[in-house]
Amino acid sequence: MRALWLFLLASSFALASSVEVARVFVKQWLAGKASPSLEEVLSSPPEALPQALERFFAYPPPPGNLRVNLEAPLVEEGRVRFPAALGEEGGEVVVYLQGERVERVAFVQRDRIPALAKSEAGGLFLLLFGVYWASALLGRGVLARLFREALAHLSRERRVYLGLNLFLYGLFGLGSLLAFLEPELARALQKGLGGALEAVGLEEVLPRGVFPLMGAIYYWNLTQGLVLTTLLPGLFLGLPALLLNAFRYLLFGFALSPALLPGPQYLLHLPTLVLELQAYILGTFGGVLLLQSLLRREGYREGFRRLLLLGYLGAFVLLWAAVYEAVEVVFFLGGKG
Repeated sequence: MRALWLFLLASSFALASSVEVARVFVKQWLAGKASPSLEEVLSSPPEALPQALERFFAYPPPPGNLRVNLEAPLVEEGRVRFPAALGEEGGEVVVYLQGERVERVAFVQRDRIPALAKSEAGGLFLLLFGVYWASALLGRGVLARLFREALAHLSRERRVYLGLNLFLYGLFGLGSLLAFLEPELARALQKGLGGALEAVGLEEVLPRGVFPLMGAIYYWNLTQGLVLTTLLPGLFLGLPALLLNAFRYLLFGFALSPALLPGPQYLLHLPTLVLELQAYILGTFGGVLLLQSLLRREGYREGFRRLLLLGYLGAFVLLWAAVYEAVEVVFFLGGKG
């Protein structure tokens, strides 16, 4: 009994110590004393750049006007959470600890992904809808007609489409090769990408299972990857979408290179990369078709329709990419993205 009391006493001291370490760090972080500035990172000598970037991603500058309630901590294994708010948006500041050392900090916004999208019911509905969507393509309904019309544009402009695939997948491959030359820098960027996904709440969905993860992945890739950063820029004559995705493919190739991932894990994740990147290529191609329609004096409306058709095709590809990725992460990677 005495040993049990001693254990409980030691545990309570450890929890109190973790909370105090986290609380002190958050105070310094909010005061701007824990985060390196971007200018400091960019001015670092080449040999110190990976470490500077890693520190920048681990301790990013806090958003302006962030309010944190330091009196209501939630202690978990290896982390302490504090309720926080940014304007009207709620969330929490999460401090990750290794013993009494702060490994990193993140502000995780609440509801960046809607509750329905990351629910069991939402993910199951998505899968069932995907099966219905795929089967409907064999018929003569609206979904099938739109799909065939989009494929007809790919066939009619196949040289442009294949050239776009070669260019963008080539940039991804180039980034992957560059990572072999600068693995430390690539690893720092990989951690930065992981932190960005964590900040929108994807990490919290991992323990919930395959259907919530499926819905969350699809929602994020569809809204952020396809609509906001591909189709919307594509409205401006296609070129902004092409430039954004060129940068994205080079960056993704650098951060998700086989230089950083074990061979079997990389091969397992490769279908996800191919499908997701193909969806964004389709959206980018839609922007190119819009530009072509103006150059050929076919009108902006016709180009806009083609952009939407290719976006429709990209949304279908993204759905099955999300299904595969959720199954891959939950059943083959043990819930570790």
